[in-house]
Amino acid sequence: MSEPLRILIVDDEAPARERLREILADCSADVPSRVVGEAAGGVQALALIPDCQAQLALVDIHMPGMSGIEFARHLQVLENPPGVIFVTAHDQYAVQAFEVNAIDYLLKPVRRARLTAALARFAGSGGPEREQLARADPGPRRYFSSAERGRVHLIPVQEVLFLKAELKYVTVHTREREFLIEDSLNQIEQESGGRFVRVHRNCLVAADLIRGAERLRAGADDEEGGQWAVRLEGYAEPISVSRRQWSVIKPLVKR
Repeated sequence: MSEPLRILIVDDEAPARERLREILADCSADVPSRVVGEAAGGVQALALIPDCQAQLALVDIHMPGMSGIEFARHLQVLENPPGVIFVTAHDQYAVQAFEVNAIDYLLKPVRRARLTAALARFAGSGGPEREQLARADPGPRRYFSSAERGRVHLIPVQEVLFLKAELKYVTVHTREREFLIEDSLNQIEQESGGRFVRVHRNCLVAADLIRGAERLRAGADDEEGGQWAVRLEGYAEPISVSRRQWSVIKPLVKR
């Protein structure tokens, strides 16, 4: 490798970040590298990615606010995301990390020989894929992510009013604006734990924001739209409910 490998360290514990710096320095004779950034959490790390141009991220799995696996999922919206090596003190995640095709998995305390081997493998390894990361971390996520001008824009899940599938993308609607994401409605529905409910084939709404329902005008009863629509807090337009889904949505309507 002609140029030193550009590395971002992501760990909520400062001593752990410092140890990784020291071991990387010890490995430099075998695999030249340069630490181009440090972050104490996933949100901070995502903000650093565009400017630090990291090729590889050493990421702790257990971090408050955003797990290392969720961080890796958000990276996948970028055109050329950095590779990922998971680092953790919890060895029960070893199998999980390998299953998602992480470049490698390191157990704390990290040893020089293991880190050297992991860095040496980087050039010939592929990074984790979106679907594999979703399977490894099936719980509800805290954010959706959208790529905007080479940056990852995080959309807090609690700010989402509804999501609508349109062609190959899903449009996420908040009170302020819309975002395009590449997740599937089925995946979002399955992992949301009931936070989002399906009103028709291509739309999920935030269940706790349903504030009422109304009948559609005469003649609006088509196969997809049905006869009813729901009103959401923070959104002016009614959202139609299919006949098939009305029995599911009706108990959620706040009268």
